[in-house]
Amino acid sequence: METFVQERDGEILVVAADGGLNRETAQQLVDRVAAEVRSGARAVIVECSRLEVISSAGIGVLLMLHKAMQAQGAEVRLAGLRGLVVQALRLARLDGIFQIYADVSAAKLAFRPTS
Repeated sequence: METFVQERDGEILVVAADGGLNRETAQQLVDRVAAEVRSGARAVIVECSRLEVISSAGIGVLLMLHKAMQAQGAEVRLAGLRGLVVQALRLARLDGIFQIYADVSAAKLAFRPTS
């Protein structure tokens, strides 16, 4: 898996996950997001449209990421889930923990303050 910052718009960080998320690749995601949160990101969107596989270790890392970012005042949302990945997350009931959006645009809109 490759993770990379797709964009940074003020406090909103979009990180793209590509390929598979498992024990070997999950630390990349955690390290990358933690570095960005330390530099001021408070809203993190993990763009998953190219994520093809997620293992139980990958699900565990998403939970760990959620807790770590929450402790730093940041919120993690998922966007673009599809196929087996979305089924695995729903089966693990993570759709009750993470806010899940159809795409990055919808997730970004949800971070806008309501007035």
